[in-house]
Order: sequence, then structure tokens, then C-alpha cells
Amino acid sequence: MSENPNILIVDDEEQFRKNLIKLLKTKGISAKEISRGEDAIEELSKNSYDVILLDLKMPGINGIEVLKEIKKRKILSEVIILSGHASIDTAFEIMKYGAYDYIMKPFDIEELMVKISLAYEKKIEKEKHK
Repeated sequence: MSENPNILIVDDEEQFRKNLIKLLKTKGISAKEISRGEDAIEELSKNSYDVILLDLKMPGINGIEVLKEIKKRKILSEVIILSGHASIDTAFEIMKYGAYDYIMKPFDIEELMVKISLAYEKKIEKEKHK
């Protein structure tokens, strides 16, 4: 990545968030973490992010509901859904609502980095054509 994307991690598992932040930091990327979908929506109304790593299953507002709200508000961030529970039906639904991609937990950090890089490139292209 030529520039580092601004990343928001939304996941209800604290240890997962902390580990992911550490892994991203080793790649030179800083990220903000949030534990609830409701808080993510509030955060996105105040700050912009290039890529959002969004857990599918969370208490309260789940990842699909957050994704729908992101698209409804025309937020340009690209969303990568993180899930340990995805099925083909879920994957279809995620893509239908406009997620950039999804990745199954546990995942390979290099695979995630490729997806983040591609999502970031897409976000930059969308901004150029805005």
C-alpha cells in the first residue's frame, strides 16, 4: 500500500480487537476499535474511515444492520465483514448489501492485508469519481 488506510475495527470480542490492532501495527497501519454496532454508527457520523472491518455477529445491532446503515448514509468506506459463522446464504446477503468482501475467522493476516489493500484502492477510486 502506498499510503496507509484509516481503519475502523468493529467487533464485540475485546481480545480479538486488541490482537488485530497489534497485527495491523506490525504492518504500519493504525486502527480504531469499537465493540458495538451502535457505537460504530455514531463514530461514522463523526469520522471517516477508508476500510471498516466489521464483525457479523454482535449483540445489539449486528454487522448486516451496520452495513445497511453505512450504505443508507452513503458512507464511502469499504466494508470487509469478519465472521466465524458465514454460510453461502450469509455471504450472498453480505455482498447484496454492498460489502466489499468477507473473510472467515480465524484468518491469515496476509490474506486480510490483501483484502484491505484492494478495498482501500476501491475506496480511493470511488472518491475520484464522486
